Amino acid sequence: MCTYSTEKLDLAKSSGKGPEGWFPLETATVYYDHPVHAPDEHTVNIDFLNPGRGPGARVAVELSLDSARALLAALAVTVERAAHH
Repeated sequence: MCTYSTEKLDLAKSSGKGPEGWFPLETATVYYDHPVHAPDEHTVNIDFLNPGRGPGARVAVELSLDSARALLAALAVTVERAAHH
């Protein structure tokens, strides 16, 4: 495995939806690596997890660099707007 950069963060008061419905999230891992499914050679991958609930309590995302940049910008705008609401 050739993960280039990995960031792990604790998530508080967050939820994810998997095959069995909604579940509380505990962590997110963001990393740049080879994807499993996306067509690019490398992607920005995000795994939202609750390890205590087993492998089904995971939501995985593989983003191209352009998509990751767009998501980052959209998150910044949305968080800024919410802070002033």
